[in-house]
Amino acid sequence: MTDLKKSVNNQDGSNGRNKTFVQIIWGVALVFAGAAVFFRIPQVMPRIEKIEQFSSAMVYIRFCFYLLGILLVGGGSKKIYDNYRKLDGKSSDT
Repeated sequence: MTDLKKSVNNQDGSNGRNKTFVQIIWGVALVFAGAAVFFRIPQVMPRIEKIEQFSSAMVYIRFCFYLLGILLVGGGSKKIYDNYRKLDGKSSDT
C-alpha cells in the first residue's frame, strides 16, 4: 500500500504540472464561452421576443443570459489566475 502512494507521489510533479496546464486551458475556454454569450445576446433576444410564451418574461430572460455570461467569465478568469499562480510556485491559499 505504501509503495503505491510513493509511486503516485513520484509522478505528481510532472502530472500536477500537466493538470495545471489543462486547467488553464479550461479557464480560457470558459472565458471565451462567456464572451460569446455577451456577443450573442443582442442577436438572439429579438427571436426570443417573437415567441409568445416568453414575451412577458423578457427582463428575466435577459438578466439570466447576462448572469450566465458574467459567471462564465468570472469563473474562467479565477481558474486561470489560481492555476497560473500554481505554475509560478505561489500558493493560491494565501
